[in-house]
Amino acid sequence: MLNVLDQEYIRTARAKGLGEWYIIRRHALKNAMLPIITLVALIAGLVITGTIFVETVFAYPGVGLLVSDAISAHDYPLLQGAFLFFAFAILAVNFIADRIYELLDPRVKEE
Repeated sequence: MLNVLDQEYIRTARAKGLGEWYIIRRHALKNAMLPIITLVALIAGLVITGTIFVETVFAYPGVGLLVSDAISAHDYPLLQGAFLFFAFAILAVNFIADRIYELLDPRVKEE
C-alpha cells in the first residue's frame, strides 16, 4: 500500500483536492489488492494439496487421508480421481482470482 501511495496518479488526485479516504478507497486500494489476490490464489493451491499431510498426521477423515490410504494401497484409479479433484479445485480458485482481477483493474479485461 505504501508503494501505491507514492505513485504519480495518487499525487495528482491529492493535487486535485480529493479527500484522503476517497483517494485510498477509489485509487490506492484497488491497485494494492492485486498482489494480495495473487498470493491468496497461490496459497490456496498449497492449502488444498496440504490437506493430504494434515489429514494423514491427525487422522482426520477426508480427501487427504483418502489419498494417503490410496497411495499405500496402490489404488491408481482413486489417485487419479483425487488428483483430478485437486486440479479442478485449484483451477476454480485461479478462475475466481482472474475474475476479481477484472473487477479491480479494467486493463485486464478479456476480449
